[in-house]
Amino acid sequence: MSRHLRSHLLLLLTAMIWGIAFVAQKSGGVIGAFTYNGIRTFLGGLVLIPIVVYLMKVQHLKVNRATIIGGIVCGIVLFVASSFQQHGINYTTAGKAGFITSLYAVLVPVLLFVGGKKIRPIIWFCVVLGTIGLYLLTMQGSFTLEIGDLLVTGCAICFAFHIIVIDYYSPQAIGVLMSCIQFLVAGGLGIICMFLFETPNLEGVMNNWIPIAYAGICSCGIAYTLQIVAQADADPTQASLILCLESVFSVIAGALILGERMSFINVIGCVLIFTAVVLSQLPEGENEETKL
Repeated sequence: MSRHLRSHLLLLLTAMIWGIAFVAQKSGGVIGAFTYNGIRTFLGGLVLIPIVVYLMKVQHLKVNRATIIGGIVCGIVLFVASSFQQHGINYTTAGKAGFITSLYAVLVPVLLFVGGKKIRPIIWFCVVLGTIGLYLLTMQGSFTLEIGDLLVTGCAICFAFHIIVIDYYSPQAIGVLMSCIQFLVAGGLGIICMFLFETPNLEGVMNNWIPIAYAGICSCGIAYTLQIVAQADADPTQASLILCLESVFSVIAGALILGERMSFINVIGCVLIFTAVVLSQLPEGENEETKL
């Protein structure tokens, strides 16, 4: 299996884990956004510590500058993005939040283009196709901007930067350690804000320990680590398109776990997203090595 294909399969697995996590994320509105994000993210960092220690010992890895700085920067960006998202969901519909958050797939190539990188025409087409698919998959009712929509828009911008930051640091960094650092940083910031701006309730946390544990161990500890490892061998635009499949998996998880059903329009949205991802993986031309 080539490293390119392996990275794409890992990103697909990441999208699946994140999609299922949308079911668990509903507990965030019950116990507080900072409380939910702080505990589950810090938990994600804690579960990685034994793995980091083992790998460092067995593989004789040495901590480098890219790992430390990358982990800290990713942690700060992740904290801001998660905070925007969790607070925004409280003031808008889940459909709007899902669509707006997934706009990071559009923002990544735009930011890279602004930064001077050339984007293949097929990628722009895939971005537009994927955006239409996400709209059909997640939107319900009219599209009117509210305060929650603006907060989630901030989340989408931050997640776009998060992908770019990972793309910059991951090739030189120790993936698992970088992931561990980002969670401890993001979780630490969340816990500080939890005590400053919320009133933590132990009973509420314990009543929601299952979704918090899934979000912390699987969505954070496993999925974000897979993202960092996978992006070392994948370009950021294609990575963002594959990660958009989390919306498809969230609909599937909602149907299987919560008994929700997809409308015909939702199914069309899934097909368009899947088509966009497949088209983005088509072989590049002979002069495409410097393009995304």
